[in-house]
Amino acid sequence: MGPKTQRVYETIRTWIESGRYSVGDKLPSERALSAELEIGRTALRQVLARLVGEHLIKAHDRSSYRVLGGGIAPTPTEGEPWKIHGSRSVYENPWVTLDLVDVEPPGVERFEHHVVRLFRVAITAVIDEQDRVLMLWRYRFVPQQWGWELPGGIVDAGEDAAATALRETEEETGWRPEPVEHVVSYQPMIGMVDSPHEIFIARGAEKVGDPTDAEEAGEVAWVPLQDIPRLMSEGKLMGSGTLVALLHILAARARGAR
Repeated sequence: MGPKTQRVYETIRTWIESGRYSVGDKLPSERALSAELEIGRTALRQVLARLVGEHLIKAHDRSSYRVLGGGIAPTPTEGEPWKIHGSRSVYENPWVTLDLVDVEPPGVERFEHHVVRLFRVAITAVIDEQDRVLMLWRYRFVPQQWGWELPGGIVDAGEDAAATALRETEEETGWRPEPVEHVVSYQPMIGMVDSPHEIFIARGAEKVGDPTDAEEAGEVAWVPLQDIPRLMSEGKLMGSGTLVALLHILAARARGAR
């Protein structure tokens, strides 16, 4: 989210936390919120989708939302952070760096901690009007298995992650997505690996040709969303980005998000 979108998100969340809108209350319409908060409808919908994903509101009618119950997760006071005294590189190449970081947790003797640093990546779930998701059936030699993945790849230096999401989807599948919506940023192995992941969703895509990325080539298919739980239970969905994106979509739909 950009600064303005983040401000609008924090404003609506404050309205809920302060009791301006209580459980069961209907929020103003998208049109009214857009005017009051001076934000475009597309950006506003990103905010509302995030609040739906956090289970604070629920889509009620078209362009209408109600506040949900269950309370809001507390924000505990931050404790004393670990002290970082320095770091040294153990191994480095254009794709991965291994560092030893000199750290000192509160009340614990300092020691060196291994940290693997990887590139930032962007992953996209494209959903069509038939409730199918655009996926790749691929072989991964590290786990030595075939499975389904969402398109995605490394964010180039100076490139916006949303642009990467669009580019990688087209290169890997031959489909050009509609404008993408950012839904979550996360780290898949936060204890030892620095690997920022950005998850995007697009609603619809246009076929523009064949895949152009030979290294990332795989069987391209539109997989029905109703099949995702089965594929998950069978271990046929590969990569944390694929799982996080699809779980987000399924959870949002279960709560009535559009």
